[in-house]
Amino acid sequence: MARVPTAVMNLIHRFPRLPQALTRRHRSGTRPPAAPALTPGARPRPWVRALGLVAVVMLGAWLGLLVVGNVRVPVGPMDTTMTLRPSFTGGTKINVSPLGALQLDSHIAPVRLDVNVDQLDPERARALVDHPERLSGLQDEVTEDIARGTADLAVRSCVAVVTGAATLGLLVYRRPRRALAAGGLALGLLAASGGTAYATWNPDSVLEPKFSGLLSSAPSLVGDARSIVTEFDVYQKELARLVTNVTKLYDATSTLPVYQPDPTTIRVLHVSDIHLNPASWKIIASLVEQYRVDVIVDSGDTMDHGTAAENGFLDPVEDLGAPYVWVRGNHDSLVTQRYLDRMRNVHVLDDGRARTIAGLRFAGIGDPQFTPDRTQRTGAEQSQELAGARLASAMRDQKRAGTPVDVAVVHEPSAAREVDGTVPLVLSGHLHREDTEVMRYGTRLRIEGSTGGSGLRAIEGTYPDPIETSILYFDRDTKRLQAWDSIELGGLGLTTAEVSRHLPEENQPGADRSPSPSGTSSASPSGTSSASPSGSPSGTTPSPASATPSRPRS
Repeated sequence: MARVPTAVMNLIHRFPRLPQALTRRHRSGTRPPAAPALTPGARPRPWVRALGLVAVVMLGAWLGLLVVGNVRVPVGPMDTTMTLRPSFTGGTKINVSPLGALQLDSHIAPVRLDVNVDQLDPERARALVDHPERLSGLQDEVTEDIARGTADLAVRSCVAVVTGAATLGLLVYRRPRRALAAGGLALGLLAASGGTAYATWNPDSVLEPKFSGLLSSAPSLVGDARSIVTEFDVYQKELARLVTNVTKLYDATSTLPVYQPDPTTIRVLHVSDIHLNPASWKIIASLVEQYRVDVIVDSGDTMDHGTAAENGFLDPVEDLGAPYVWVRGNHDSLVTQRYLDRMRNVHVLDDGRARTIAGLRFAGIGDPQFTPDRTQRTGAEQSQELAGARLASAMRDQKRAGTPVDVAVVHEPSAAREVDGTVPLVLSGHLHREDTEVMRYGTRLRIEGSTGGSGLRAIEGTYPDPIETSILYFDRDTKRLQAWDSIELGGLGLTTAEVSRHLPEENQPGADRSPSPSGTSSASPSGTSSASPSGSPSGTTPSPASATPSRPRS
């Protein structure tokens, strides 16, 4: 009973106008509702109120960031969206849809920076390809873009956090003072988070990224991130000079002796293993024009992962100036194949189907393996041999039908060896090094090096991979290979261009005109010319007995 007066007194002190309200309600004839019994402990404790305020502030700040706390920033040739998100661990997450994401331990704070790469701006990217000298200032441009975007994001995030916390505080407490306190507390928390991020900032985190999605194979594809950062300046300088070197190659070939192709000769440009190197398209287009190429043959691995996101890389194929014959490599997918098959001036070879292009009949088969992550699958060698056997069977059927195949095209040499004896010449790639041999039953196997210089893998090793391609000369009447020019550009950091003329053994002076079935290499060069960056040919001629050394794959 002693609690009743205390409860009544508390009620009166909390509501001093309660008697007047009761009187008004009594006069109006309405009966007041029964009030619940209150105790002194019913009032919320201070720490409970503080926790409630913090919860309101955190929720309001998060909602504010979610609604307006992001900025769209052009970073170099890319359009990006930067956003701050609450996080227990901090750091930076870069999303490259649909390839995956990479995370950087850039800072320790309760906020994380999210960078979404929305798209590659085609005009800015094309400007870099057409004017590679601009790459020298790309690093500074990207740094300025990021700094400007981060400053804009900081201002926008402050406004979003304060507005969100204050608005939610006003809705919950219905008191302007509480709403202002919520906004001030949110601003203080954001400032403290920013200060913590600044104090713990780790610029070396870019050297140790964590990959996810399809990008999880990136470390195995491009090597140690530290070597990429340290060698990127070399890549910038080389890319600017690469196309200049190529434009001088035709002048260098004027010193090549013995074989002089006439205007009726069918000229085939053999490329392989481009691996997403955009410089390759400039090189190919230049060679097509300089050598008056009739047809381009690509023996696969044009891509790296074979995703739909990479398909835009193939668009220049339509404008290279010659028909494009292509077979699928182990880094190319059926998505890639379907995209190319729909393109004008492209001829996709698969399942042994034959096409007559520029006076030559080609047949080929796509690589049965799809291994963009460079894994070794059980039974890979057997599947290659089976694919080669299918191609050989299809070409025997073509011969019986009176339409023999002149050139077979596959990706891996192990599949190419299965067509020995069914076709005069088979072209392949995959090994990232150039080689030629006449197999046991008389078929010549021509393995092309990497026309993309192994793509991003060019900077994995101590010595960069060269960019290799070749021009094949065919007699228009016999459809037989008469000679070929091996073209090699120095890899990253090198500024040399070399052209070497090779003759089949049967076409060398005084030799038997029938191809040798010895199975040994028959690529004896009869002339070599080197072009310096200025393009002046040195005209050096090695001994006919010397052979172009094969470079092991890196």
